[in-house]
Amino acid sequence: MKKYYITTPIYYVNDVPHIGHSYTTIIGDAISRFKKIMGYEVFYLTGTDEHGQKIEKSAKEKNISPIELADKVVERFKTLWGELNIDYNFFIRTTMDFHEKGVQKIFEKLLKQGDIYKGVYTGWYCVSCENYISDDAEEDSEGRKICPDCGRPTEKVSEDVYFFKLSSYQDKLLKFYEENPEFVIPEGRMNEVVSFVKGGLKDLSITRSTVKWGIRVPSDPEQTIYVWFDALHNYITGVGYGTDEEKFEKWWPADLHLIGKDILRFHAVYWPAFLMAAGLELPKKIIAHGWWLKDKKKMSKSIGNVLDPYLLIHNFGADALRYFLLREIPIGIDGNFSHEGFIHRVNSDLANDLGNLVNRVWGMAKKYFSSKIPACKGELYLENEYELLRKDYIDYFDKYQINRALERLWSFVGDLNRFIVEKEPWKLNKEGKSEEVSRILLSLVQAIRGIFSLVYPIMPDASEKVLKSIGVKDLPEREFKFNFSPVITDIKLEELPQLFPRVDKDEFFRENKEEDKKMGEEKEKIREERKYIKFEDFKKVEMVVAKILEVLEIEGADKLYRLKIDIGEEKREILAGIKQYYKPEELINKKIIVVKNLEPKKLRGFLSNGMLLAANINGKPVIPFLPDDVPCGSPMT
Repeated sequence: MKKYYITTPIYYVNDVPHIGHSYTTIIGDAISRFKKIMGYEVFYLTGTDEHGQKIEKSAKEKNISPIELADKVVERFKTLWGELNIDYNFFIRTTMDFHEKGVQKIFEKLLKQGDIYKGVYTGWYCVSCENYISDDAEEDSEGRKICPDCGRPTEKVSEDVYFFKLSSYQDKLLKFYEENPEFVIPEGRMNEVVSFVKGGLKDLSITRSTVKWGIRVPSDPEQTIYVWFDALHNYITGVGYGTDEEKFEKWWPADLHLIGKDILRFHAVYWPAFLMAAGLELPKKIIAHGWWLKDKKKMSKSIGNVLDPYLLIHNFGADALRYFLLREIPIGIDGNFSHEGFIHRVNSDLANDLGNLVNRVWGMAKKYFSSKIPACKGELYLENEYELLRKDYIDYFDKYQINRALERLWSFVGDLNRFIVEKEPWKLNKEGKSEEVSRILLSLVQAIRGIFSLVYPIMPDASEKVLKSIGVKDLPEREFKFNFSPVITDIKLEELPQLFPRVDKDEFFRENKEEDKKMGEEKEKIREERKYIKFEDFKKVEMVVAKILEVLEIEGADKLYRLKIDIGEEKREILAGIKQYYKPEELINKKIIVVKNLEPKKLRGFLSNGMLLAANINGKPVIPFLPDDVPCGSPMT
């Protein structure tokens, strides 16, 4: 099977997740799902960057330890990714032991071979960006250098540090860029990288002696490895570097690094140089996307214009937000977010165009055939149009032009709505032409099945609902292989809830008119709603003692085990993401706690009927095993 390894940047834990973080991660999730449908085995990595001076400082201000601060923010990211239907393979944290050991291993390797050396750094340093600033940067009225990335004044530092010989890789990098002109997309970003490197590279400071929160240099514990040298290596430690060489050989090099344009230099210049020095392959491609702006300014906690995705999810659902962010702008350019534009896109594209199409077809099927449309020949015109659409859609996705793929798809949605108007099935039904009405509706159902097969990577929730309503059982892996049938068998349409309710703009703004002024209050309110549940709700959760009877591997799954369990009254199967932390022999015959009445969910082709409970200790699941004499099925009270 073909493999595809995709990453997001790891997000810094000094702030709560916002639309900017969500945008990158949604792009990655859509590409990951698309590649799976196209037959690839995919590894999707995301995570958090938890070391450095900013974290140390923020934690001190809150009177907590840096790891306590990181733990809190990590849970916010994971919760949001769940709300957004982000299906990642692994969430890496730079505080994980295996990552720290991998970074130390590669540091010592480069030190030993002479690519890293000790010296003294004197110059300007931006605490906010964790970056050293060149002497030719602009100054403020007090003579301090201004960071070109964030615009804040920097501080003068002088300390013993270790340097990476970046200057010795200038020609090698330029040669690589020349041989791989599409290493960075869009093209303009690649030009920026080449221009920067041609301007001359200086050796790069990669440690600090005055910062303690981070990974120590093994041979010189007074030195802490600089956050960017630490963070960038998550892309290799996250797939086994230093711990699982077989896994590392399978997945590295990355097929795609997704990043924001503000961290392009670190990924397209420093990171390739580190890899060259280590003798490792370079990633195949980097996409540097633009920013989502608010009031034409980059979203920033310091100026108070960040958008809370929870507010949008609460009002519109995850699919609507995913669709808007991927449809509104091409990947690579900036977009200006406005609630008016968002609501217009939801009402126009989702409610009026796609939602109305589904409602009309399902409504006519119910009215004319009691939702069971009899078999007949299909509509050749729609079959041909769909095949053209599918070819274009896949081509755009392969080029990472997701907004163009969606434009093309919505053109087909418009064609189907016009097709209904032209064919007038309601008129044909009055004339008693039942077979003709059947042919029209069945052809439309097939076309809608095709639409939601294609749009699944962007809107997985709505797609699953529609496809299941049609009777599709294999979601979503086989759906891109779907073809129109010359003769369509009977189709029984299950009832659907309204997919995309129209939003009243005035009502939305009336309810949220204080959003910008009270953003902090909104965040706390939404989090509090998720923090507490009523006792009546808690009583609905049935937790019981279970015994693990058998532990089965799942082909191609790095995280999941299939656990066959005994819960007293019956035996069942659950899937648990504990493979990286427990061996089968550590689990068999152990007594555990499971949620018994969780809605079953299909994962990797297997039905998981329940959930194992475990503690989260620095990202590692720790299972509370119960004594052997506790009977299976005993309730937790």
